[in-house]
Amino acid sequence: MTDVHVPAHTRRVLDNGVTLILIPRRDVPLVACHAVMRGGALADPQGLPGVASLVAGLLEKGAAERDAYAFADAVEGVGGGFGAGAGPEAITLRAQFLARDQSLMLELVADALRSPRLAREEFEHLRARQIEFIKAAKDAEPAELIDAYGRALLFGEHPYGRPVHGSEASLAAIDHAQVSDYYRRHFGADRLTLVVAGDLDPRQIEAAARAAFGDWRRARVDVPPLEPPPPVTARRVLLVDAPGATQTHFWIGGIGVEKRYRRRAALDLVNTLFGGRFTSLLNAELRIKSGLSYGARSGFARGRVPGDFAIRSFVEAHNTGLGIGMALSALTRLRRDGVTAQMLDSARAYTLGQYALALETATDWAAAIADIELYGLGTAYIDAYPAELAAVDPAAACAVIEEAFPLPDAVVIVAVGDGALIRAQLTEFGPMREMPLTDPGFLPRVSGDEAHPRGGGWAASPPGPGSFLARGRCLL
Repeated sequence: MTDVHVPAHTRRVLDNGVTLILIPRRDVPLVACHAVMRGGALADPQGLPGVASLVAGLLEKGAAERDAYAFADAVEGVGGGFGAGAGPEAITLRAQFLARDQSLMLELVADALRSPRLAREEFEHLRARQIEFIKAAKDAEPAELIDAYGRALLFGEHPYGRPVHGSEASLAAIDHAQVSDYYRRHFGADRLTLVVAGDLDPRQIEAAARAAFGDWRRARVDVPPLEPPPPVTARRVLLVDAPGATQTHFWIGGIGVEKRYRRRAALDLVNTLFGGRFTSLLNAELRIKSGLSYGARSGFARGRVPGDFAIRSFVEAHNTGLGIGMALSALTRLRRDGVTAQMLDSARAYTLGQYALALETATDWAAAIADIELYGLGTAYIDAYPAELAAVDPAAACAVIEEAFPLPDAVVIVAVGDGALIRAQLTEFGPMREMPLTDPGFLPRVSGDEAHPRGGGWAASPPGPGSFLARGRCLL
């Protein structure tokens, strides 16, 4: 069994609520920092997704006495790395510097979090760049955006349905005052977890962190509440029409499980077998056996509440219906047949190898500890994982398949392709709506009851006894 344990570390909570975690590792003269500010896109103003993402981007564009150029020069001048980004539930700032420059690193992190310039000119440049990225992706690589379409359709008005980085429409509607207001309300000491790992002196870093953050005020408002998303009870289809496209990118999604899901090890093994590696069931069907696609994968996005389970692939336009049908049939077979002990042994060896490789560096450990702190998972989430993997048997796998993998009739399907070529192929999979790829949002623009994707026009007749909704047996 792979021996992976959380390194020795110290955890302190300052009087104002800052959580400070220090992980000394002397093997390489580097220091890495992960600063996690709880809230993220969850705190975006109603109807304006993308504000948190813009705030995160502006953290790199000047702080305190340094403008954007001077800030970048301070980082690059010592060969450091510095970046920030928003996720559904947090804004994360990441930095890595040589050990000799750790004081500078902490100074820059503190300045970015406590005194960002949020300059209007930088805001306008960043907003324009994010809009242009979306437009460029639509022109060249729509697969970059398919998660946004899929989650918008799957989650509807739930926070997980909002595009973290915004849409063309929402970004265009965001002004500088809203970005400044987000920072003023949602940044503060009680939201911050600061993880520093690497070649460091814990006492020195703790003293510096207390000096930098010890007098910071708490956030002005609480982290917004997050309720579980409603279940999907019938299949729905969204066609994103891209005239002239020769390929169709598709996304099949259902409601999955949360970060604290108790059968996490079994979940990872089953998903590895179903769609998590080259020899998976999905990839074997769509690529290896049929040659329909260059690749097909599945995965779970897990947060404080259940996120999505999604299948992603692409096929030539004339094979759209065949490709989607194969993916749904593979999901049906998984629920019907389960997996064998031999299959689990193969997935176990693969997963253990990947797990150890992902926890090698100080940066890896800073990210891992920041993640378990954000979700309140405890160090056993890492330490106990190899033993949990070893204990997974076919019965546990069967339980995961029943609990976490959606029924093939309880999914949504997004297809981005040429409507003239694929429209008729999609109608067999359920009630369908359409929108042009050029639309500035990620859902069709509708009104009244139709504004909610589970409302008007999406309803389907209850599935008959021969449908996919017949409960899988997961034979062992």
